[in-house]
Amino acid sequence: MGQPEPAPLNPNPKPSPPPPPPPPALLGPPPLRQDGGRFLKFPRPALRVTSEFDSEADVWFHKVSCRLFDRLAKLKLSFQNDKRGEVSSPQIGFLTKNLSVLYDVESRNALLKGSLDLAGCLQLRATHDVKEQQGEVSLIANLVDPSYKFELASAVPFSGLPRATLRFPQGELSVEERENEEAQRELSWSGILKGQILNGVCTAVYKENDVNLRYCYKDEEISFIPSITLPSNAPSFAFKRRFSPSDKLSYWYHFDSDEWSAVYKHTMGKDFKFKAGYDSEVRLGWASLWVGDEDGKTKTAPKKVKVQFMVQVPRDEIRNSVFMVRVKKRWDI
Repeated sequence: MGQPEPAPLNPNPKPSPPPPPPPPALLGPPPLRQDGGRFLKFPRPALRVTSEFDSEADVWFHKVSCRLFDRLAKLKLSFQNDKRGEVSSPQIGFLTKNLSVLYDVESRNALLKGSLDLAGCLQLRATHDVKEQQGEVSLIANLVDPSYKFELASAVPFSGLPRATLRFPQGELSVEERENEEAQRELSWSGILKGQILNGVCTAVYKENDVNLRYCYKDEEISFIPSITLPSNAPSFAFKRRFSPSDKLSYWYHFDSDEWSAVYKHTMGKDFKFKAGYDSEVRLGWASLWVGDEDGKTKTAPKKVKVQFMVQVPRDEIRNSVFMVRVKKRWDI
């Protein structure tokens, strides 16, 4: 008997139906954001703590500050304490680009400062003392270019004509209303004028009927600064000599009083500075050593700390010499 023949293949087979979809999953936590969920989290702002000790005042000064709202505002707290740990003079400040509020906790008083750009060339500024109910409002206008400015400022509450000031590249001129000795109101003028004369700068300052004339000549090695005050005819001069990039000597002399002072300065890089000097008016000699840039910020100092060691030696009382220390340290937390 022969084997049965296999059934012929279907040339057009029907496709099999797709598999049924999986059952819906239970609700679970939403997937994490790639940016760390910054819209849901509020990271702690970085704190900056600065402490300063002055042995002459024998107190510590502290300041804590932090940036808020993506560095749009700044919050700061300052206070001081003595060697017994007693805290005094606490102040709280909130600062933005156009508004600052400084609150004194002990006196329960606030000082407000604000500014507002009214147009491309106009700016309004105001200050107000809440407890004293006093302040000042000023309007500043740029003329021609930003180097020319005109300012009107008036005290609040208003008590007279506003003070007018014109500033220009060669100086400024100001006029305001004041009371004289006879309780009469009159206009008072003051001003500063600068000009280039004989490779130097001549400056004239006029205030309260006194005129100070000052000439400054300066090159890479020598500075010579004579001055005279009129009508008192009190002349003086300053002389500065730079011996090298790290050594400098300064000398001042007043002809009307025969008083003089001198300072020698030696720098070692940016972080070390030695200074020594003498002042005949107080008959005092002194010497100091700075670790860290004397005029710079603590951030630029080595390890964010500035230290000054200073000794003062009276001419007639050497036994009463005083040794002082000043330390300023910053922490970023």
